[in-house]
Amino acid sequence: MSSLANRVTLIGNLGQDPETKTTESGKKLVHFTLATKDGFKNAEGQRVNETTWHNIIAWNGLADVAGKFLKKGNEVAVEGRIVYRTYEDKKGVTKYITEIVLNDLELLRNGNGKGKSNGKDEEGLG
Repeated sequence: MSSLANRVTLIGNLGQDPETKTTESGKKLVHFTLATKDGFKNAEGQRVNETTWHNIIAWNGLADVAGKFLKKGNEVAVEGRIVYRTYEDKKGVTKYITEIVLNDLELLRNGNGKGKSNGKDEEGLG
């Protein structure tokens, strides 16, 4: 059961092109947002759609892949772990952040509707 501890799997669309940064120690970091959609019927029987935004972080080799192949609008499947952190902004206000730190990702469809075929996506990630 320990392999199920703190595991998150999401399928959604990138809300922005990945931002690539390099830390002072030389590690590569990529950040992007991912939108997931869900829906339900309200009391009146009308369909209500909800979008939830997630902050996604990739490190080192996975950061290289994400930075090279992912673009705004791509549909991706991501797997990782939830990390909660806090920091103080310039005004001394404590900010709370929830992020998904990637262990794996798969490009399902790019922004122009093209996707996987024969188990391989067009960029060779699959």
